[in-house]
Amino acid sequence: FRASDALCYSKRIQAMSTLLRSLEFLGLSVWLGSDIFLSFVVAPGAFTVLASRDQAGALVGYSLTSMHLLGILCGLVILASRLLRMRTLASFAAPAALCVVLMMLLTTVSQIFVTPRMAELRARLGSIEATAADSPLLAAFGRLHAVSVTLESGVLLAGIAAMYLMVRELAVVR
Repeated sequence: FRASDALCYSKRIQAMSTLLRSLEFLGLSVWLGSDIFLSFVVAPGAFTVLASRDQAGALVGYSLTSMHLLGILCGLVILASRLLRMRTLASFAAPAALCVVLMMLLTTVSQIFVTPRMAELRARLGSIEATAADSPLLAAFGRLHAVSVTLESGVLLAGIAAMYLMVRELAVVR
């Protein structure tokens, strides 16, 4: 009787561990997928299809904010699932978790400091298309855009590294 109880408990623990690990992979996949889709489909498509660069910029800015919020939520799901699965705060010191924390940090910096400043400059410029090329505001916007692209590239690279490290963790367990 006791051996069967222990076996049943062990199977439940294993099933819960599999579910939590699946949530980690799902969270990272959704985040990476949204980043890739925005960067390589939505942004280029908006600048190709929409009537003006100003409209395209507004769409990409709106989408970026949504992606940032989704990314931070995915990061929280990944880390919470990891903590529940491993039942130790030390799980946050693993390289895969540190990559997710870096992704969250870069995303938060972009959302709190860069995106609002770009929106403010865009509003002050009125129309980026109609602004003179030598405008100091346009130059500031360009610098912030470069920072934004660098931050998003960092998120993407950290996410790819996290995925690799999570798969490697799974291989070590087996």
